[in-house]
Amino acid sequence: MNDHAAREPDPELLDLWARVFGFARHGQAETLAAYVDAGISADLTNDSGDTLVMLAAYHGHAATVRTLLERGADPNRLNDRGQSPLAGAVFKSEPDVVRALLDGGADPELGQPSAVDTARMFGNSELLALLHPSD
Repeated sequence: MNDHAAREPDPELLDLWARVFGFARHGQAETLAAYVDAGISADLTNDSGDTLVMLAAYHGHAATVRTLLERGADPNRLNDRGQSPLAGAVFKSEPDVVRALLDGGADPELGQPSAVDTARMFGNSELLALLHPSD
């Protein structure tokens, strides 16, 4: 076996990961929970640094976000562009996802731009109030 072959992920594993990321994108919380409960990392990350939480949040699936957070996923893990799941949810104007992430410990000041910066940039006073209730 050469060095290159040793570093190539198994095609079956790549297929499994693709399915798991699809479950996050499509809000299939129960199916995703079963895979995480069976040993898939709740913080599985794709080649762009997006976690399952990031994909579920960006696509508006609050129940899936909660399911992942309940299984130990990190709500503050940034992708390769320095974006947080919370900022993605604010960008997509998903108040239920924003609440789920905040309940799970997401930091509204984390990332570039942060969730707070994103809410201000788009003039989203509803989400800004969720992120900074004292403002």
